[in-house]
Amino acid sequence: MDVNLNDVTVTHNEEAHRFEASIGGLRAFIVYTHTEVPQPLEGQGVAAKLARVALDFARVNDLRVVSLCPYVSSFIRKHPEYQDLISTDDLQKLLSR
Repeated sequence: MDVNLNDVTVTHNEEAHRFEASIGGLRAFIVYTHTEVPQPLEGQGVAAKLARVALDFARVNDLRVVSLCPYVSSFIRKHPEYQDLISTDDLQKLLSR
């Protein structure tokens, strides 16, 4: 299944404590501690879009991020523009991995 990320809308489902996107009847989501993308959608940037929306939400709402999710930790290592959302101690640990 090919995904056009411009057509993907990510919503914040506060009740379920997650950000989610429905694509072709499949649901991808990032729970506050875990990222999950259905296999047919893997490798198309859906997880990255979920991470961006969640991290942008944290920034706009002046929230600090404690990255417990391996995917989000990797994403933050690769995207230094989000590293200011992590405490100095947590950032040192994240970058040393």
